[in-house]
Amino acid sequence: MQNVLVTGGAGFIGANFVRWLLRERPSVKIVTLDALTYAGRRENVPEHNRNIFVHGDIRDRALVEKLLREHAVDTLVHFAAESHVDRSILGPEAFVQTNIVGTFQLLEAARATGVKRFHHVSTDEVFGSLGPNDPAFTETTPYDPRSPYSASKAASDHLVRAYVHTFGLPATISNCTNNYGPFQFPEKLIPLMIANARAGKPLPVYGDGKQVRDWLYVEDHCEALVAVVEKGRVGETYNIGGGVQPTNLEVVQRLCAILDELEPERRHAELIKFVTDRPGHDRRYAMNIEKIERELGWRPRFGLEQGLRLTVRWYLDNAAWVKSIQETGDFQKWMNRNYEKRGEVKQ
Repeated sequence: MQNVLVTGGAGFIGANFVRWLLRERPSVKIVTLDALTYAGRRENVPEHNRNIFVHGDIRDRALVEKLLREHAVDTLVHFAAESHVDRSILGPEAFVQTNIVGTFQLLEAARATGVKRFHHVSTDEVFGSLGPNDPAFTETTPYDPRSPYSASKAASDHLVRAYVHTFGLPATISNCTNNYGPFQFPEKLIPLMIANARAGKPLPVYGDGKQVRDWLYVEDHCEALVAVVEKGRVGETYNIGGGVQPTNLEVVQRLCAILDELEPERRHAELIKFVTDRPGHDRRYAMNIEKIERELGWRPRFGLEQGLRLTVRWYLDNAAWVKSIQETGDFQKWMNRNYEKRGEVKQ
């Protein structure tokens, strides 16, 4: 990597990736492209002489080609995506446009300009749902998406593979588990629970809370992505996971215990409220990460307890960032629309 275009670089994982590159790869120059939709925020992107921010849409192929040529981009890392399952249920069209059409336009631009590496960041949700005793997902697990979100990501994965095999595009794919850490939009489970707990609001847990997820601290994900981009084999897919699979309820309870230590004036677990589950909610995800460990020498460094503590501390120290999002009319409207019908949990 010398000149890198990062799509979705003002979002949660993209912004952390940009920050990681600026810190760990002092010779790398970055172009950060983001449409600044609801979850992409300009303040997430650091001001730096090696990072150029461009406000634009990945579906604008002419813009993407212009950026690739002007900045002699050799590596394109594609994060830009609509990524919230709940939002895909209430409004799937945006997921088709961004995740499928947007990826197509990027692939065409990369093919036209001769990018040396195109890396597509995907999700474990394309594999569907696991039973309690099923083996973890591997790179060869058949796709079985269950939501408009996961279906749109599955389609984009297939497009990337098609461009590798049909056009010889030097691309790789990674399928990753649930991320958490700094800058995650506060509609997602962990930042939502932290923000609501601090405010004394209900902590809405879907169904019985026993859905199992594989959790990965975002900095571990950034390191894994760099390993794939720098050392991964063209045309290959790599699973990235944290190696821990607590239930959603256990994650919420652990967050409450950490907050009890830091803010002992309230017993935060008393705020937990079970609400109506979402349609088609996958029961369990788990990732087999033997391939990336064996081929690229990567494994996660942060355990769940350490990662959750770092995350809670970040949100406590950045309460103004959270508040600036929560006070927007769009955020309030979305939260009320999503949770009212699940048990009258209003924001």
